[in-house]
Amino acid sequence: MWGFVATVVLTTLLAGSQGMGMTRMNVPYLLGTMVTPNRNQAKLIGVFLHFINGWLFSFIYVAAFQLIGRSTWWFGGLIGLVHGSFVLAVALPALPALHPRMANEQYGPTVARQLEPPGFLGLHYGIRTPISVLGAHTIFGVILGAFYVVK
Repeated sequence: MWGFVATVVLTTLLAGSQGMGMTRMNVPYLLGTMVTPNRNQAKLIGVFLHFINGWLFSFIYVAAFQLIGRSTWWFGGLIGLVHGSFVLAVALPALPALHPRMANEQYGPTVARQLEPPGFLGLHYGIRTPISVLGAHTIFGVILGAFYVVK
């Protein structure tokens, strides 16, 4: 249950930061366009995929809590900070290699690949993108660490 709640908060924070102009990155849209070229369908599919990813990642957090035998808000936040750092430094720069509709930094856009690549730390989507991603993932971890009960 807490994985679902944490994912709702994470997704809301990321969407809110886009809506407030902190970043141009729309994670559900990026995920959805991996599956379909239809922009409207991509948004809905992407939200679904982002929730599935959030639940799957919450199991990794839970495994870490079980490994140390307890869960705390600060340990969850630390895992979230590491998770967000990995997303920014590794996953986003690798996304053009996986995404069928995303241009890459070396060759630019084509007819089929028109989405802008995020670049290192997602900086192509705005200078405050790393703040948004790190904050949202840290809060995701804080929620899981604070409310998950190790048994």
